[in-house]
Amino acid sequence: MRVATWRQPLVVGCRNSCSKIAKYQFGSPSQKPLQQMSSLKCGQLRGSAYKALYVALRQSRWARGAHVYPLRTMASSTGSGGKAKVVFLGTPEVAAGVLERLLNAAEAEDACFEISAVVSQPGKPRGRGRVKGEAPPSPVADLAAKRGVPAESILTPFKAREEAFLKAMETIAPDLCITAAYGNMLPTRFLDIPKYGTLNIHPSLLPKFRGAAPVQRALEAGVEETGVSVAYTVLACDAGPILANESMTPGDDIQGPELLEALFERGTRLLLREIAGALDGSGTGRAVPQDENEVVHADKVSPEEAQLDFAHSGGARALHNKVRGFAGWPGTKAAFVVENKKGEKETISVKVVKTCVGEGPRAEGLDQMAVSIVDKKRLQVECDDGSLLEILELQPPGKKVQEAFAFFNGLQGRPIWRT
Repeated sequence: MRVATWRQPLVVGCRNSCSKIAKYQFGSPSQKPLQQMSSLKCGQLRGSAYKALYVALRQSRWARGAHVYPLRTMASSTGSGGKAKVVFLGTPEVAAGVLERLLNAAEAEDACFEISAVVSQPGKPRGRGRVKGEAPPSPVADLAAKRGVPAESILTPFKAREEAFLKAMETIAPDLCITAAYGNMLPTRFLDIPKYGTLNIHPSLLPKFRGAAPVQRALEAGVEETGVSVAYTVLACDAGPILANESMTPGDDIQGPELLEALFERGTRLLLREIAGALDGSGTGRAVPQDENEVVHADKVSPEEAQLDFAHSGGARALHNKVRGFAGWPGTKAAFVVENKKGEKETISVKVVKTCVGEGPRAEGLDQMAVSIVDKKRLQVECDDGSLLEILELQPPGKKVQEAFAFFNGLQGRPIWRT
């Protein structure tokens, strides 16, 4: 990978201004934010002094409100050894898996490309409290650093329309950009930068399930076939021509996170199969426009959708599909009524983690609202339409995820009803 020299000015992109040349004195991350020095002019920093300033800016509290990029001068339009320059954009763990495979492929002796830069959303505080402070990098940015991508080649703009970021991209002048769950809309100016366009790995069979939650919505809908598409990015969301796709049949028990990982793995293989054609310009001619009459939108999932309704017209099958699709985030929950130790009824909200569709009939004499245990393994809930949803794993309030029988045993014989 080509490493930029430490002899170029720094471009600092701020939230409230387009860009400016860095003019800051040195300071450690534990000191006060770096103060502007009007006496320091662009070009006065060289070598190790420049690198020290760059690192200090990236680590400082001041830099949390801005993004610092070296304004690099590229000597040629190609990467090292005549290889094509590829920029990867992604953010979550599943995108880190894509980057890992691309980096491995780029290291092969016969590779036709190199990863010239990695772009990710800024890190966010993690944990239940989300305490303000130094946010860890995103999974993609973290992997890039661990794999030896130079710090100045890992870009983390808040928005892809930031002037400093776009200038950095124009300076890199990539031949191709690749996106996988990046999470930021790409403006026209960005899309005009890469010579051969931008390819996106999208975990659905486009034009079905365009949008932010393709896997969640596909499983919620109970589709018998899904897949992954490698498509060119245009300004409209997920609407570009399709270079390649591959279908798969999701199992009845597969959940969202597992399916998402499987689809991105397949999508990366498809991309690597097609990348040579994309880099010689023939890919755009072979890509197939999407049929707008077949479009299905996959809107972002909200936490308000997480509640399971046993009166749902789709019955147990629809609820099971929602549990599968919403696994991970936002999850699903259900309300039950239990007797406390005083014999009083109280309503509790339980996170439903894993389910299956049960087979009837139920034991004779059971009230439809009563919840029973089957084979000492599964909580059985009868829906309004008579279908049976069986809960295999759940998480009671204030406790860890547990198997259904453990929850049922904890009731110590006290009855439980669905709402």
